[in-house]
Amino acid sequence: MTTRKNSGTATTAKRQRASSTGSASERRDHLVKLAAELFARKGFQATTVRQIADEAGILSGSLYHHFDSKETIVDEVLSTFLDDIIARYRAAIETSSDAREVLSEMVRVGFATLEPHRAAITVMQNDWNYLRQFERFNYLVKAEDEVEQIWVEQIKAGQNAGLFRADLDPKLTYRMIRDTIWVAVRWFRPGGRLNTNALAEHYITVLFDGLATGERDKATAG
Repeated sequence: MTTRKNSGTATTAKRQRASSTGSASERRDHLVKLAAELFARKGFQATTVRQIADEAGILSGSLYHHFDSKETIVDEVLSTFLDDIIARYRAAIETSSDAREVLSEMVRVGFATLEPHRAAITVMQNDWNYLRQFERFNYLVKAEDEVEQIWVEQIKAGQNAGLFRADLDPKLTYRMIRDTIWVAVRWFRPGGRLNTNALAEHYITVLFDGLATGERDKATAG
């Protein structure tokens, strides 16, 4: 009887510790989301730890139980976004050997991030030049280079296969595609007339089929 009682007490204690750990993790995630929204709205440099704490309804000191600085918070915001999108790009490459299909899927991936990673994308656009000067954010440049390489390689593969025009510069083409997708975060509103899937499909149509009707040679000849 005693052994059974002790066993029950130990089990209860384990459950309490697990619950506490889960709550702490959820609380931390909540703080990251609040901070990310502030960074996106006010800018990283202009946002203070006190403002993050006020937004969360806690004391500044309590925030330091979870993070040692606001840099640590934005680090988590950005690295989570970059890890996610790079993993999705790699998965897109594995789905097909057809460059057009791969590029189409990567466009869909890009637009699909506008909602879940809206704050991170906004911070990347607004605070990129400031953050990249610090050594702890060197991975931002490395991630940017990796993403560019992924896109450029697919564009070149499409050119080599005769799917894309050979007279277009792959790097410039990628950067134009990139900027078109990311700038959408400034005007896209969830719940509007078009969702991110519809935006992606519309953009894919414009990207590959263009605006002009008829044969390309006839259009350029005039």
